[in-house]
Amino acid sequence: MLELESQAPDFCLSNQDDVEICLRDLRGKWIVLYFYPKDSTPGCTTEACEFTTALDEYDDMGAIILGVSADSTASHRKFIEKQNLGITLLSDPTTQMMQAYGVWAMKKNYGKEYMGVVRSTMIIDPKGVVKAVWTNVKVKDHVMKVKEELAKLQG
Repeated sequence: MLELESQAPDFCLSNQDDVEICLRDLRGKWIVLYFYPKDSTPGCTTEACEFTTALDEYDDMGAIILGVSADSTASHRKFIEKQNLGITLLSDPTTQMMQAYGVWAMKKNYGKEYMGVVRSTMIIDPKGVVKAVWTNVKVKDHVMKVKEELAKLQG
C-alpha cells in the first residue's frame, strides 16, 4: 500500500469510453481514486452510486473521482448505463496499476485464497502526492468520510 506523502505512481488506463486517462494529465486537480472488486456487485454498486450522488459536491471542491477495477471497458459501460453513474471508471485488466498502488493482494473467502482487489480509496493532491489512504473500506458512510477528509486537506 502506498505511504502518505509519497508520489502516486503514474498510470495510463482506458476509461469506459476507451479514452486513455493518465495521471500526468490530471496534474493540478485533486483526485479521489478508489479501487473496487467488480462491476455490478452489491457493495461496488452502492459505492459507485454514492460517489455519483456526491459528484456535484466533489466538483465544487475541484476534485475528480476515478474508480478502478480489473473489469473491461465494455463491462464499465454496462455498469454505468445500468446504474446511471456519473463517475469515470478505469479498466486495469492486467492489474499492473493496482499492483503499483498496493491494492492487488492475497484475499481469503470461505477458506480459499486468491488474488484480488482490496477495496481502497486514496486522495491525491494537485502535485500527485498521496494525502489520504483508506484500505479494506466499508462502503457505508465512506463517500462522506472521503469528502470530509478532502475538505480538511484543502484547508
